Amino acid sequence: MSTAHSGRVRVVIMGAAGRDFHDFNVVYRDDPGCEVVAFTAAQIPGIDKRRYPAALAGARYPDGIPILDEAELEEICRRERVDRVVFAYSDVPHARVMHLASRALSSGADFVLLGPERTWLPARVPVIAVSAVRTGCGKSQTTRFLSGRLRARGVRVAVIRHPMPYGDLERQAVQRFATRADLDAADCTIEEREEYEPHLAAGSVVYAGVDYARVVALAEAEADLILWDGGNNDFPFVRPDLHIVLVDPLRPGHETTHHPGEAVLRMADIVVVAKADAAADADVQAVAEAARAVCPGAPIVRAGSPVRLDDPEAVRGRRVLVVEDGPTITHGGMPYGAGYVAAVGAHAAQIVDPRPFAAPEIAEVYARHPHIGSVLPAVGYGPAQLEALRQTIEATDAEVVVTGTPSDLAQRIALSKPVVRARYEFAELSPPRLSDLVDAFVSRALRGGARA
Repeated sequence: MSTAHSGRVRVVIMGAAGRDFHDFNVVYRDDPGCEVVAFTAAQIPGIDKRRYPAALAGARYPDGIPILDEAELEEICRRERVDRVVFAYSDVPHARVMHLASRALSSGADFVLLGPERTWLPARVPVIAVSAVRTGCGKSQTTRFLSGRLRARGVRVAVIRHPMPYGDLERQAVQRFATRADLDAADCTIEEREEYEPHLAAGSVVYAGVDYARVVALAEAEADLILWDGGNNDFPFVRPDLHIVLVDPLRPGHETTHHPGEAVLRMADIVVVAKADAAADADVQAVAEAARAVCPGAPIVRAGSPVRLDDPEAVRGRRVLVVEDGPTITHGGMPYGAGYVAAVGAHAAQIVDPRPFAAPEIAEVYARHPHIGSVLPAVGYGPAQLEALRQTIEATDAEVVVTGTPSDLAQRIALSKPVVRARYEFAELSPPRLSDLVDAFVSRALRGGARA
């Protein structure tokens, strides 16, 4: 029934199993003036054709809420007499957002973007958020660097990760990961492990899930300070007291081309030019100037992301297959990543192109993302895709596999080929230093000054 008959605004939320659920939880779940009739799904394979469960949707939705394919948007709007379409996912070119808006508008619905003030959650402890203008800028290694520095000061740190609820949503409502066994028990995908494993190895406890009011409540009860490790180029779910935003000189010009990355940059308290050790000086300067133009009050910090191989000699002179971090290479738009850089730097005899050997599910990934070069994205959103990844690796004539994914791939799939991991961490280059700026903030915050 339309608004004219029910008195309620009928809503569709467009998402990718992350911000869409959060926006529903904090804005629409308890609003009697609105009825969410469906979510739509994009970016992540296999997250449609299920339901947002009643246990999370609340008493007003005893049957839960269907999650449908974004391709069906116009039909959903017509069939359900939708009044409002809410866009709620990230790392999307501005032009694509407006194409989606045009689809909603042509169906007769309003098109809405919910802002930070409506969706930020409060926390009882200080919050440092790490965000970026694009996927793959280096948020996680920056967060790991900060968590190590804070722990060295005796600060109890909780890392809250942007959601990746690709499985049983009710079971994933509130998650706490302290050990690899916790990841196994939660049946985490490769994409989740890419984000969680390095934090656990560094000594951090990671919190994530679907219902972030409950996630924040658990984290703040166990910590002196919350570190928000953002996903894609989204803005934080928790109101930050210090907002650090990364720009990427390997993708100059992207500072203001994607949603909501431009908005995130305009909110920055500190801007970090990441990977400055790997980019051309002109590109480093260009992204710094672009950041200064849209966020003139923020200090600009230059940082590196040096890459090292666990065993360079195992790569030298060999035919090498490179497996890269999945999201960075797919919707992040990068043709290759740290693994490729490390393999070339170690003088591999040949980088083996995996595309001719791709199993059908992997071939579909290449078809959707034709910009990908001669590397293999570490996609593994389910058992079938994980098996397709294994088959593709085994089908190549590579002698060695170099993995640029932060997840320990050899622990997830059995391979006959030796695996060498490429690792990368945050490195400070020249003043102003991120550590000095954060130390000054923490000294104020732990005295209670951050919220004055």
